[in-house]
Parts: sequence; C-alpha cells; structure tokens
Amino acid sequence: MLINLEKHPEIIKKNAARCKEKNIKLPTFREMINPKLIKKDVLDQLKNVGLWDVNPINLYRINWHNEPKEKGGLFSKVNYIEIPREITGTKARIFALAGKWFPCGVHKVGATYSCLAPALVTGNFDAVEQVAVWPSTGNYCRGGAYNSALLGCKSIAILPENMSQERFNWLKSVAGEIIATPGCESNVKEIFDKCHELDRERGKHIVIFNQFEQFENYLWHYEVTGSAIIEALENEGVDKDHIKAYASSTGSGGTLAAGDHLKDVFPNIKIGAGEALQCPTLLRNGFGAHRIEGIGDKHVPWIHNVRNTDMILAIDDQDCMDIFRLFNEKEGHEYLSSIGVKDKDIENLSLFGISGIGNMLSAIKMAKYYEMNENDVVFTVLTDSSSMYTSRLKELEDEQGKFSQIEAARVHSGALMHQSIANALELTYYERLRIHNLKYYTWVEQQGKTYEELNRQWYDENYWKEIPKCMDKIDSLIDEFNQMVEK
Repeated sequence: MLINLEKHPEIIKKNAARCKEKNIKLPTFREMINPKLIKKDVLDQLKNVGLWDVNPINLYRINWHNEPKEKGGLFSKVNYIEIPREITGTKARIFALAGKWFPCGVHKVGATYSCLAPALVTGNFDAVEQVAVWPSTGNYCRGGAYNSALLGCKSIAILPENMSQERFNWLKSVAGEIIATPGCESNVKEIFDKCHELDRERGKHIVIFNQFEQFENYLWHYEVTGSAIIEALENEGVDKDHIKAYASSTGSGGTLAAGDHLKDVFPNIKIGAGEALQCPTLLRNGFGAHRIEGIGDKHVPWIHNVRNTDMILAIDDQDCMDIFRLFNEKEGHEYLSSIGVKDKDIENLSLFGISGIGNMLSAIKMAKYYEMNENDVVFTVLTDSSSMYTSRLKELEDEQGKFSQIEAARVHSGALMHQSIANALELTYYERLRIHNLKYYTWVEQQGKTYEELNRQWYDENYWKEIPKCMDKIDSLIDEFNQMVEK
C-alpha cells in the first residue's frame, strides 16, 4: 500500500491519551469534503474561535468551505472566485479556489494534516516522544508547524532562507525550531540534504513528513480539493462538455492531484502543470532560480502523476511580480477601475499570492492555446493570499521605482491582455515519458526509491488508483481513534 497504515497499538494509546488530555478530536476526510457532517458541539465551539487561533478546534476548519471571516465563522459554499475577463483577456471563464480562508491562510494546512493525522492514528508518529519535521519551499512548513501546534506536537520547519519575511516572522510564533536552507524556492535538493542530515543526527527522535513523496498529500488534494472544484462547477451550472482545463503549478505535485480527480469525472479535461520560465525543469530539463515563491523546482515530485499531465506552462516570474504590484498598489486599483473592473473584483485581488498569479497565468495560456470560447471553463487554485508577501512590495519599489498608472497600463496590457502561448508545451506520450524519467535522478539515485516502483508509476494502470481507495480506511482509523479519546 502506498500509504503506510500499519498499526502500532502502544503508540496509538499514547497519542490518544495526549489528545484526550488536550481535548483534541480529529476530523475525517468525509468532514473536510462536506462540513455539513461536522457535529453541532464542534460548530458551537467554532463560533468563539478565530480562524488563525492556535486552538485544536480549528482542525475542523481544514476545508474549502469556511465562511470568509476572521473570527467565529462556520461553513458556507466553497470559497472560489471568477476572475473577470477584463483581467484575464480570455474568452473562456477562469475560476479559482481561494486558499486565504484556511486556518493560517494557506491551503497547505490540509496537505500537512493529511500527512500527520494518519501517522497519529496508526502510531507511525509518536506525538509525545517524536518531533515532526516539515521540509518545504514555503507554505507546507507553515501548515505543518500550525497543525503540530494544534495537536500539541513538537515541530521543525525547514524552508529556504530567501522566502518572504512574513513566513519567518509567523513561524517564530508556532514552530519549535526553524531551519533556513541555502537559496530560494527552486533549491529543493538543499532541503532534502538537510532532512538527511537531521535523520543522521536525530534518527528515531524525528519523523520527516516530506510533501514531495508522501501520497497522503496527493490523497488530500485528490479528494478534498478535487471535490471542492466539482462542487463549485455545479454551483455555477457549468455544462460538463465545457469544463475544459485545470491548471496548477507543479509544486509538490499535491495540488495537481485535484486534476486527476477532475479527469476521472470529466475525461476530456486537460491538466496543465505550471513552472517558472527561469527554472524550466519540465519544459527543457532546465534549472535556475526564480521569484514565484513556494512552487519548488529542479526535480519532478514523486507524487506527480506525469502520465496524466497534458501541458507544461512556463511562466515568467517578472510577469508575476509586475501583476502582484498591479493587484496591490493603489495606482493599480485605480487603473483597473478606470477600465471597468468592478469594485468587488478589485477587492478579490487580495486573494492572490504570487504563486496564485502564476496559476492564473497558466490558466490564461491554456485558454488561449486551446482557443476556448465564451462557454468554456478553466479552473485553478489560489494557494494563499497577498498578505504573505507584503514585504515584497517595498522591495519591488526599491528595485523598480514607484508604481504609476502608466506602469499599471503597461502591466495590464503586456502581462495579462497579451499573455501569449509561448513556452506552453502540449505533451505527447514520449514527452510525458521524458518528464517522468527525470524522477530517476532525484528519487532513485538520491532518495532511495526503487527502479521497480518508478516503472510501476508509469506502466501499472492501477498504481494511481490505489491512493483514493485509502480514504475510507483512514477515516475508519480516525473514527476509532476519536472513540479512544472519548473514553
């Protein structure tokens, strides 16, 4: 089984005792997909708790349905927006899930919970004796440290030293230890190297939850993010024949798994994987550094189902930084208002972090490449929000000068209206195989995976179908664990 569900009864008892002591119960995947299943006593507690409070009851807010309010909110419709055509410049409609309204403001809190909870309820992680290690290019260690704090576990957050100051400042309030590795978001190997170093030094005292290889990350996005997108499409009344594409940055490979769910429901949909043009690993087997924070590069994640990917979209990081200024500077808002963008849509621009802008540009490229019409729909994901990157605005002003309405017009025209299909590659069978084969150098040569499993990922048609089958088993284990806590 690709997800380790072997049980260790003595450690399970210790974990249940810890959760009982702290009055902690764990939500199931069923409840994350459909919060209407959450019990009334939990809802009553949530009414008095802020969205970012370090309170275990906020585990039940790990879903896409939170009311968009800072304190006391319960659950409503899926959090998503439609990005207006005045911004996208496409005929097609482009929708995006909004990750801002998760606890701690990032959707990665879901992926980290899906890694930590199964380990707790099976005893593969000892919440009393061991430390949870969260290797990340940004938001994953944020979500991991937060969930660890909720569950009363010790944590180590690992992220590149060049990530935004907001991330480091917030982590100091929740993480037990913070390790800054050399480089920027594209320096993933340095993160892996630090994990190996910690493993040698601390051994059994730590458990490393590596998002790039843990299929629990894939499972959460397949089930929870995929279901949220389907629900949003149903809310919009989109005809299934016009659901054309899903776009997401490669990242850890987790968010792309939502596309696998969509393709299972809508077989004709195209899945596009985005990356930075300055580090074109999938597009050109290339390398480099870039500024689209948190998407990771220079390798193919173990949990990326490459055989299901239809396109590679390489996004210029300068476009992302320019649009980030357009979306967050007063002069940008004034310009967008002058060309007819509605006040509500301008207000929604705060939902875009830098990687969310990159995802939007991938969606735009797909809509233009496939010449989609007014009825066609592309879906993408805004993984966090602008609040994670406010320090970048001052840095950009220092580097490029003040942002004027003339500059706003240039950015809107060039980076949005004239976003082209350059550096967009539609994959053939052998181009997919080329990308899949890159996994060998990272995962077999460096990280201890086997040649046999690498081939299974490509040639065994049941390999990727095994993962969603784990959800019901994990939910049963969570139910059993919660019953132990209640005794």
